Amino acid sequence: MVGLRPMRPADIEDLVGLAQQLFAGDPPWSAEHFESELAGVPDTRWYIVAEIDGQLAGYAGLAVTGEAADVQILAVAQTYQRRRIGTTLLEAVMKEAKRRGAGRLLLEVRADNEAALALYMRHRFEQISRRRGYYNAGRVDALVLRRVL
Repeated sequence: MVGLRPMRPADIEDLVGLAQQLFAGDPPWSAEHFESELAGVPDTRWYIVAEIDGQLAGYAGLAVTGEAADVQILAVAQTYQRRRIGTTLLEAVMKEAKRRGAGRLLLEVRADNEAALALYMRHRFEQISRRRGYYNAGRVDALVLRRVL
């Protein structure tokens, strides 16, 4: 069973390793990036990790500034994909954004990430724009999605 808990600085080494595996075609988040994001908790940031039997299964992050919230990252380890962990993380992020008073949630996703797109569409996100050449050294577009909360 998946458990969620707040992300901690002690998680960073494992998070960097997972990011390198999952985002090999794009620059993955560095330890410094994770540290910088965690420095914003709880003022403007919120980060969680998903664990199964003590193993890092995924993580997600949220930035909230007033009415708008942005999913900073949502990732699930390959060995744990297709077990509803992405759904669990996304639902937790949406709940926290709403709790913080955000009226809409935005995110960017690779246009070729069919599994992530299916997850977001099941949760009633809609595409509002496209960023050409945003990922993979300019070879893959990013889709900007929005969900009204």
